[in-house]
Amino acid sequence: MLTVEGLNSYYGRAHILQDVSFTAGRGEVVVLLGRNGAGKSTTMRSLIGLVRPASGSVVFAGEEIAGAEPHRIARLGLGYVPEERRIFTDLTVMENLEVGRQPARDGLAAWTVERVFALFPNLAGMRDRLGGRMSGGEQQMLTIARTLMGNPLLILLDEPSEGLAPVIVEQMAGAIVALREQGVSVLLAEQNLHFATRVADRAVVIEGGRIVWVGTMGELMADEGARASYLAL
Repeated sequence: MLTVEGLNSYYGRAHILQDVSFTAGRGEVVVLLGRNGAGKSTTMRSLIGLVRPASGSVVFAGEEIAGAEPHRIARLGLGYVPEERRIFTDLTVMENLEVGRQPARDGLAAWTVERVFALFPNLAGMRDRLGGRMSGGEQQMLTIARTLMGNPLLILLDEPSEGLAPVIVEQMAGAIVALREQGVSVLLAEQNLHFATRVADRAVVIEGGRIVWVGTMGELMADEGARASYLAL
């Protein structure tokens, strides 16, 4: 579904991503792990086109998208949930969902309001609530639900558990597992290793803008040296 090879991205003269390479398969949950400042969010922004890579290849669903405009990438079926959420605070839940609607895609059942409410039952009871009157956890759910209304083949989740209450984190984990079971590929950037072990099939560890470790979650949990070197605070 996604193949990234030799990706290099800059902020000004600062070389942030250095030859980043990894893959994500159809219906697979891959977690990009690393400390603050390791390059996780820049990777996400480079994939969706908000940061234009200086070099490298990003092939999504068979198409080269490195350097393409974000709206074109989104229309191909790559969804993006930023860390800042960025819902429309002056629109209702239903209006936010309608903003994200795109046509159905071959091979996946179309996402409807009923399906996203089944995934996030909390939202079902607040259809007419303004986004600005929702809690942080509710806003996070709404952002993912709005992205799903675009019928993505793969969804990028940047720090989905950040700052949420434990009960909401558990609901978020259940939603990601449900997405995988429904054939949606997920790439999430995370610092929360416990959360990652709940939802991910494979881990890609980034440090200083470079990929330093790749393997299954089971292999990562068995590799105490890698966790100590790259993930310990």
